[in-house]
Amino acid sequence: MTQKIPNSRIVIREDGKFIEKDIYEYFTGKKIVAFALPGAFTPTCSNYHVPAYEEEYENITALGVDEIYCISMNDPFVIEKWKEISGAKKIKFIPDGNGVFTNDMKMISDRSASGMGPRSFRYSMYVEDGNIIKLFKDEDGKFDVSDPKTMINFLKENK
Repeated sequence: MTQKIPNSRIVIREDGKFIEKDIYEYFTGKKIVAFALPGAFTPTCSNYHVPAYEEEYENITALGVDEIYCISMNDPFVIEKWKEISGAKKIKFIPDGNGVFTNDMKMISDRSASGMGPRSFRYSMYVEDGNIIKLFKDEDGKFDVSDPKTMINFLKENK
């Protein structure tokens, strides 16, 4: 049985205005690879996770994927600045500043010990028309299975 992407209401910025949007809209009618991470500007997220997916964009989309999303529990301002500084041009960034989607996915990780409070576990997923086909979740503090190589291998094996 596949799990559906939850109908979570997130706050984004479009044309300089805050709007609420159902995150499910990003996933309907498409084949999506999404990866979530603890936070913008953190070392593993900024130095490895985002650059790796940006670098592998063509290899992933060549396997039938329409778009790649990076989801982070940061506000829209932080996400916009992080995207700009990261140099990522291909992957799309989705803010989950209130953690609604992350909570609905049951992916909240307590990072209080490092002063970060509640954040997202690091994970990736392959979604077809709003249905989660495969989810790879890293153990807290690890970056072992949410990487693009793991996703590419899955996509190749299931093409």
